[in-house]
Amino acid sequence: MSVLTSPRGKTEVVHCRRTELQDVYCIKNLTRKFTQKLFGRLNIIYLLEKANLAITLCNDKEEVMAQATFVDYPNWNIARQDDWVSVFRELDSEIPCTPLNTLFMHLFVAVDEYSIGCCKEIIRTVFKAVPELHFIFLIVPSYMSLGSTLITVFDQVGSVPCLTFDEDFAVYICHRHSHYPQLHIREARVEDHDDLMPIFMRYNTILKETYGEYFLAELIEAQDEENHAVVCEVEGVAVGFMSVCSTVNMQLLHECFDLGPFHGLCRPHPDDVLQPLQEPSVRGSKDTEMRSSSQGSQKTIEERQKSVSHDVMESIQVAESLTHTWVLWEAGDDLRRCSVSMVLRALDIWRRKRLAGTKDIEKLIKISVGKEVEHEVSIQSSASVSLQEEICNFRPTYRGPSAAFCIQLFCIDEKHEARSLDFMNFVFSLFPDKDFCIISLPHLTPEFVLIQNFVRMVPFNNCTLEQDLYVFHRAGLLKSINIRLATVSDTPGVENLISTLMLSKSILDDLNQYNTACRDPEGTPMQAFVAEVAEQIVGIAVIRNEMDIEYIRSHYNIEDFIYFGHHQREEHGHLYHFALNPIFRHYTKFFLKEILRLGFKSCLYYPVYSHCRTGKLQSPYAHSLTSALHYLVPVRPRRQIVYPLEKLGINAPSKEVSKDLLNFALNHTNRKLMLEPKITVNAKIVVVGASTVGISFLETLVFCPHLKFNNLTLISTHGLPGKNLLATEQRRFLASNHCFSDKDYALMSLCSWVNVVVGRMTGIDRAAKHVVLSQGEILLYDHLVLCTGQQYQVPCPSGADISQHLTNREVPHSGMRRYTDVVPCNHFTLNDEEDCSKALAWIKNNSITIEGNVIVYGSTIDTYTTVEALLNLGVRGCCIHFVHPPPTSTITCINNYSVESAVADALTAAGVTIYHDALLAQWNDGQYPDPIKCASFTTPTKPFRLQCSMFLSFCEKNVEFETFKALNDACLVYDGRLVIDANFHTNDMAIRAAGSLTKFSNRYYSNEWTHSNFNSKEIGFQLAAAMLNLFDPTLEPVTEPPADLDRLIPMYKGAKIQGGILPGSYHYLHIAKPAIPTPLEVQMAQPDFGLEIVTGNAKNGNYFRIHINKYKMVETITCLSKEPFPASNYIRLFGQHEQVLNNLCARYEDMLITDLYSYFTEPWCMALFHDRFIDLRKELRQILTSKEEEDLPSIEQIAHQIEDEEISIREKPRQYLQRVFQDTIYKALVEKSILGYLHYNHYHLPMYAWPSII
Repeated sequence: MSVLTSPRGKTEVVHCRRTELQDVYCIKNLTRKFTQKLFGRLNIIYLLEKANLAITLCNDKEEVMAQATFVDYPNWNIARQDDWVSVFRELDSEIPCTPLNTLFMHLFVAVDEYSIGCCKEIIRTVFKAVPELHFIFLIVPSYMSLGSTLITVFDQVGSVPCLTFDEDFAVYICHRHSHYPQLHIREARVEDHDDLMPIFMRYNTILKETYGEYFLAELIEAQDEENHAVVCEVEGVAVGFMSVCSTVNMQLLHECFDLGPFHGLCRPHPDDVLQPLQEPSVRGSKDTEMRSSSQGSQKTIEERQKSVSHDVMESIQVAESLTHTWVLWEAGDDLRRCSVSMVLRALDIWRRKRLAGTKDIEKLIKISVGKEVEHEVSIQSSASVSLQEEICNFRPTYRGPSAAFCIQLFCIDEKHEARSLDFMNFVFSLFPDKDFCIISLPHLTPEFVLIQNFVRMVPFNNCTLEQDLYVFHRAGLLKSINIRLATVSDTPGVENLISTLMLSKSILDDLNQYNTACRDPEGTPMQAFVAEVAEQIVGIAVIRNEMDIEYIRSHYNIEDFIYFGHHQREEHGHLYHFALNPIFRHYTKFFLKEILRLGFKSCLYYPVYSHCRTGKLQSPYAHSLTSALHYLVPVRPRRQIVYPLEKLGINAPSKEVSKDLLNFALNHTNRKLMLEPKITVNAKIVVVGASTVGISFLETLVFCPHLKFNNLTLISTHGLPGKNLLATEQRRFLASNHCFSDKDYALMSLCSWVNVVVGRMTGIDRAAKHVVLSQGEILLYDHLVLCTGQQYQVPCPSGADISQHLTNREVPHSGMRRYTDVVPCNHFTLNDEEDCSKALAWIKNNSITIEGNVIVYGSTIDTYTTVEALLNLGVRGCCIHFVHPPPTSTITCINNYSVESAVADALTAAGVTIYHDALLAQWNDGQYPDPIKCASFTTPTKPFRLQCSMFLSFCEKNVEFETFKALNDACLVYDGRLVIDANFHTNDMAIRAAGSLTKFSNRYYSNEWTHSNFNSKEIGFQLAAAMLNLFDPTLEPVTEPPADLDRLIPMYKGAKIQGGILPGSYHYLHIAKPAIPTPLEVQMAQPDFGLEIVTGNAKNGNYFRIHINKYKMVETITCLSKEPFPASNYIRLFGQHEQVLNNLCARYEDMLITDLYSYFTEPWCMALFHDRFIDLRKELRQILTSKEEEDLPSIEQIAHQIEDEEISIREKPRQYLQRVFQDTIYKALVEKSILGYLHYNHYHLPMYAWPSII
């Protein structure tokens, strides 16, 4: 916040933010004729779309006071955007402008009264936001003066001609040192104590309370060769402090972190063990770096540095911290308190070292610089490893001396925090024999400016250190990095850089292809760029023109980030390869920005395919996954309409939109995002269970574009789902909830962002905040999310001896007993695709399809789909015994007599034997149960015995015993299920839970409502939304609900869905609103039931039922068909008003609808299935609820007036509202909105006509 004062003495409190779309109208209003003469006639939206940085200045009423737009190349066409540097070097060779330190102002507007103050505030904000920036240029026609505002910050340096017409343009410059200068760094003196203590005390008082009032003076006074204290000063006043030490616990760091990319932070030594004795293999891990085998690479840089002047070397900046570090900065009290122990430990370590003394540091020797080990783009993510495998992995041994120093204590005034990196040049000069600066922080510490230039090291999976380690290399301070197009002479340097990458040959082939033809074999233009420092190649990137941009636009929400119409087709680029030496990782965004500028691109797209494929370099699978992924944003896939292509004919979408490409997850960046920082979240979030709820939770976090979660971990028995273990044509054993499919998992690529631990949770230590896994390993957490759900359990036989002819009444109920004996090898409980794959393998390997009886025990929807899968596999119906246990409810799993009778007839026709009310009594007549050769059951009348080759159990689901024991031993409240409140909290605020594992606390008096009643995907989304308030500062603070509302459980609106293929090859789908289960007959008997619309007959395989409630909304949909149908389309019908469905009720009553399947394939309804139709509905509602004319109330207000009888009307209310709508502006506004929607989405909806094409 700043205060501006006008010449007339008026004041305004202002603040800066990034420019948004809604600012365009205000910007246009602030544009004057003088503005157009200075900057030209501009399309504001187009300019903002192509700008690197756009800043808006607002007052405390959020009124736009000023706006400025900055781009990385000059305006007025005085130079090509890829070659402006030479023009400005010729203009003034003493100005060291480079693409790294220069921006150009393309627009500035402001309120006249405050224009000077606004201009200075925006310029200061820009220099603060971009630390590397030193020069801002302004180009205007030479005959124009800058006016009284811009002249206050810009100075003329010369003039240049225009490329397109005969006219000169004046060049003005604005320097950093005039607005937000670099800080002066020097060694600390005792007299700095009085300046620094207020800064320390502003953040925390613990140091003073623990070590006395003069602890800082003692620290400064105790400097020696190994411990130094430095300060930054402004106008003679110390505003920041840093304490550094050359002694580092290298053994601890080697045990906890993968330091291979930086040679263990040690000097190379002949006795270093860098590879196992066996045949070396490349092992990838999430975000691991390139390991270097070429020490000559670093040698070249170091030799180059020796020849660089001392002044240039002092401009090199780098920083990091110690194994135990205390960082003071602007943070909440909770965050400051959590680091108290670290403060005390850091000072104790420092004092012990000062008293004991340390050995002299050895002289500088060469160190090999690491290179990034490339990710293998595969569904089996390299991050998805068990902890046991990680422990067994080889770890290098480093014998050389330490090459690192650490930061022990650091603080800086908030006003100057953006210049924190200015410390680094000086502190590196204090340790000339050290190449690395390190810093370790509690992982809950938000990322601050200093460490944004550091590389966060990847901890080993068994690391229990509650700290994150950051590393910076001395060479990373070099500002001479240059990005340019590659040449043939760069090939040896590139080869040396990427020699250890798995796709190094592909990259080299691509580079050779570019140098040979500048096109790939298919004729698509391609470009290769190299990053160069000190005449050495340190990075390589390969792109090509994106030829599938229509497909990308129609299948991914890229319009969340760009306005597609303002980007030319050739401006979309496809990123194939990106490799950068980790020393220069902090220049990744600059590298990407230069690729866009030099390549004349505005957008880059990077796909991650679900399966790793090999082949030609130019094949779409030959992408090298890189650490640049963290600087891109993941793009959500769009839900697609299933088109009736034959019925649409020439009105179907183009092949570019409807073609079937391999599934991939899309990542994106553009010019606007280049200088947009991401908020890094290092909190350890551990999710237990890969249920639909857990996957939805992770999906929501991953697709937050402005957040970067570094510590997301999933614990799952079988890893991530979506491995497509069963062939596409294979009938599924289990029913589907239509939340996620294998395609959805491929389009998300969660393995790129989430660490996956394959194992089971066996314990929770709430005090130590860690989870114990089945192999005994532990996994630390800050937030634990339990989403294990419920699983089918092995049934416990009652033990009844059927020879005594017992009935169910005489047998003790064993439903609550847990089976503890050996699980037979031919017994299967199918809970996920892995279980189904094992069952399928057993069937094929044991000739079940030829001989042997299969018993399917249960009465859930999964039993029906399993029986159909068995029949489809070739198992004879007479060999399948479908055994229903006694029902626990009067509601069946299908809850529709028509469907149930059709399925029963199909089972009878297939020869399947059905048993009702049968309790499992014994396996193998009470003998050893493995394998099961026979099974006996009791019934209400007489028992029976069946031969058995395979037993499939689908008894009632329950919480796994291991999970229950872990929860119970952790003293989490468990009452049949894990007890939570309305905000997903258990009795431990660090542990949340959701899904069928949970129930609401009894204080809500709603035991009949649980998460099982709702859509699991929506539950996961709401859980993530609740947690995002902890991490996302852009969200409004959550207010506590009123006391009376605190007793209400949340109600979710998403549809509850189940579907699958039932016996008889019936394709089944049931969509219903969340509700307490009630028999269908009871529902229909209610007076406010509504209307039932049914076409077809279940037994004929063309049954379609829609329930319209009393509000004329679609509440239930049931489909049973012999032919496949577009289930995803029908799901979109839920919650729609019947009039939106083309007056469905009236047409049905007039007998105009005889087949709903055919009805919903007509062209008129395609828009209903469109993913953005909901946005159109919201827009139309906003039109009708807004007051568009001053003397006329809105349609909504008129409806309320009629309801409250405030106005008297002679006609029916509906007719009156229709007449008002027709006679006022609302009709035209609604039509304009609908036509705009159809026009904008014409690539998906070409079957609709609008006036301009008729």
